[in-house]
Amino acid sequence: MPKVALTTLGCKVNQFETEIMEGLFKKKKYEIVPFDEQADFYIINTCSVTSLGEKKSRQLIRRAQRLNPQGIIAVTGCYSQLDPETIKAMAGVRVVIGTKERGRIVELVEQAARENRQVEAVVDIMQAKEFEDIPLFDMPERTRAFLKIQEGCTNFCSYCIIPYTRGPLRSRRLSSLKAEAEKLVTAGFKEIVLTGIHLGAYGRDLEEPVSLVDAARAVLAVPDLKRLRLGSLESIELSAELFALMCEDKRFSRHLHLPLQAGQDQVLVAMNRHYTTGEFAALIDKVEKSVPGIAVSTDIIVGFPGETEEMFVEGLAFVERMNFAKMHVFPYSRREGTPAALMIDQVPESVKKERVHKMQQLAEKKTEQFQQAFIKKQAEVLFETNQDGVFNGLTDNYIRIYASGDIRCGEIYRVVLTKPYKDGLWGELC
Repeated sequence: MPKVALTTLGCKVNQFETEIMEGLFKKKKYEIVPFDEQADFYIINTCSVTSLGEKKSRQLIRRAQRLNPQGIIAVTGCYSQLDPETIKAMAGVRVVIGTKERGRIVELVEQAARENRQVEAVVDIMQAKEFEDIPLFDMPERTRAFLKIQEGCTNFCSYCIIPYTRGPLRSRRLSSLKAEAEKLVTAGFKEIVLTGIHLGAYGRDLEEPVSLVDAARAVLAVPDLKRLRLGSLESIELSAELFALMCEDKRFSRHLHLPLQAGQDQVLVAMNRHYTTGEFAALIDKVEKSVPGIAVSTDIIVGFPGETEEMFVEGLAFVERMNFAKMHVFPYSRREGTPAALMIDQVPESVKKERVHKMQQLAEKKTEQFQQAFIKKQAEVLFETNQDGVFNGLTDNYIRIYASGDIRCGEIYRVVLTKPYKDGLWGELC
C-alpha cells in the first residue's frame, strides 16, 4: 500500500482543502502517514499571504526531499498558483497544482510516478467561474467540522496577494452545502464552521438570489446539528437579517471574527479598506446590542507603510475602546506584487517589532477582560481534547474552557465558569 504524507500552511480554508485531498487518497486505499515519516508521496499545501509563508513552504519541500529523495513531492495552494516556476525548479517537485484542480490530486501524482516526469496543473485562476465542489470523502478526527462554501476574493486590499491567487468569487450551491452538512452531522460532528476566502460575499455569483444568511439557514435546517459558527467576515457585509438569525436560533454561535486591520482612518484608506473607524465602532456597538454576550475577535496589522508613531498611538487608543474578545496581531509583511510593497515610508523592522509588542500586550488585556465577565456564569462547552484528565473545549462565544470529571470528547456539557485558567477559564460540571 503506497504511503502519502500531507501538510498544510496558512488559513482554515487551506486546512479544509488538505482534508479533502487526504480523503481522496484514502478513497484510493493509500496509507496516510505523518509528514515527518518516509512516504512515497508528499503533498504540501502552501501559503503565500506573507513572504514568511513562502519561505516555510520551501523549507517543507526541502524537508520532504531529505526524508525520501526518491519520493514524489506534489505542491499545491497559493504559493504554487502565484509562482509555479520557482516551485517547479525545486529538487524533488514532480507535481505542481495551483488553487484549482485539487480534485485531481491522486490522478496527477500517479501520472507523475507512472510517466516519471513533472506534471503541472496550474490554470489562469482569474478565469475561474465555478466553485470547485469536491465532497469530503473522509471525516477528520475533530469535534468541529469546517465546511468551505465560497472561494475567491474581490476586495483587493493593498497589502494582500490573495485575490491574485484565489481568483474571482465562486460560491457552493445551497443543495451541495446542505448535503455536505448532513454528511458531517451524520458522522458525529456537533459543530460546523462555515469558511471561505471572502465568506460574506457568498452567493453573489450565483443565479439564484442567495446570501450567507441563506447558507446558514440551510445548515441549521439539518437535524441534530448542535452548533453553527462562521469563519472570518468583513464587517461591512453584516446584515440585520444575520443578527436576527443569531438571536432566533440558539445553535448559531455568538462569535464573529471581523478583521479591523488598523485603528486609524488614514491607514485604513492606504490599506484600501472600505470603512472608517467610526463606522466599525458603530457596527460593534450594534452587534453587541443585537446579540448579548457575543465575542468579537479581530485581526490587526501594525507597521503598515506610512504609519507614523502618532497614527499608531491613535490606533492603539481606538482598539483600547473596543470590546474585543481576541486579537490576532501581525507586523506588516511586505508582499511583492501588491500595491503596498511599492509604497514609500516603509516602517523599519525594529519599529514594527516594538509596535507588535505594545499591541499584543493590549490584546492580552482585552481577552482577560472579556473572559472575566463570564466568571460565575454558566455556559455550554463542546469539549475537544483530554490531556491527563483535564478536558478542554469552547463555549459558543469562543472562550477556551478547561474541566475535569465524567466528560467525553465530542459532547456538549453545561458548566459553571469559576476562575481564570491558562488561556481561558476553569469550569465545573453542573
